[in-house]
Amino acid sequence: MTTIDAPAQVLTVLVTGATWGLGSRVVQRLQTIPGVTVHQIGRPGPAVDAAALPDHIDTVVHLAPGDHDALAKRRRSAVEGTAELLAEIGRRGATSVVLLSSALVYGAWPNNPVPLTEDAALRPDNAFAFARQLATVEQLVDDWRGQVPGRVTAVMRPVPPMAANGTTSLARALAAGVGRRLGEDDVPGQFLHLDDLADAVVLAAVQRLDGVYNVSPDGWVPGSRVRALAGNPPRLHLPDRIASILDDLRWRFQRGPIPPGLRPYTQSPWIVANDRLRNAGWSPSVTNEQAFVEGTEARWWTMLTPKRKQELSLGAMGLGGVAALIAVVVAVRRARRHLPRR
Repeated sequence: MTTIDAPAQVLTVLVTGATWGLGSRVVQRLQTIPGVTVHQIGRPGPAVDAAALPDHIDTVVHLAPGDHDALAKRRRSAVEGTAELLAEIGRRGATSVVLLSSALVYGAWPNNPVPLTEDAALRPDNAFAFARQLATVEQLVDDWRGQVPGRVTAVMRPVPPMAANGTTSLARALAAGVGRRLGEDDVPGQFLHLDDLADAVVLAAVQRLDGVYNVSPDGWVPGSRVRALAGNPPRLHLPDRIASILDDLRWRFQRGPIPPGLRPYTQSPWIVANDRLRNAGWSPSVTNEQAFVEGTEARWWTMLTPKRKQELSLGAMGLGGVAALIAVVVAVRRARRHLPRR
């Protein structure tokens, strides 16, 4: 569990995108820390409402760019509003920004090292606009950092975040895509609990972390294990071109989970290392498998050990035998009642 100490001085924090699953968790955590005053706004637009901002701001937690569902619903770009927000908070004395990006910005490529560190180049897939937009937002934040000495920025790059009451459609699509192939090319996956991501964001804000930080549980889950957790049977391995066409058609007719442009992230690895964030004091409390099961409502029996499955099978056989014996006894008694009396 991550321990977050109170800041050395009073801290005024502005949180954008505070209404979705992650935003509400971050706000709640910040409000419990002594010395921290929290203000929150929705998604900033091209015209920032200056009246909605406090006169002085120390730190901005910019979660709005990572709220994929809200952006998709309004058909907006993740870039929209960031430049205007950065200009406005600079005028109000802000010296620290925590940005929610995504590990999607690394791109999914066959030659990616496993795992990727924060020093890896950003190569988001051209077909997936959201990943490219997040890379642009990261550049805007980095430019803001370099404009004035003393500014710090923490860019958080989480793997798909999940929770029982907060999994986004994007995370569900990625979870559905992992483990769909067969053999050695079945890529592994990583799944992060929203609570652990909220802890990472709050730690970065309160401790004024500076730099890029991957956010993921320890290790990863093989694709075959993801398929088992989901309770899905193995699928016929089709050529990538044919499979891509079929997935796009299924998505178009609302019969498939993977939107166009996201398929490369289910074909090639983009596993990340969490060493840098761990060294800063963060530690995950939920494993990849636990986050996946909670976030996807996987069938309960998929988490059973082989021994437990065997025990349940033997138990079921025993119950079946008892039921059969009872049925025989009942049948015999009924037969006796219909026999003629001597």
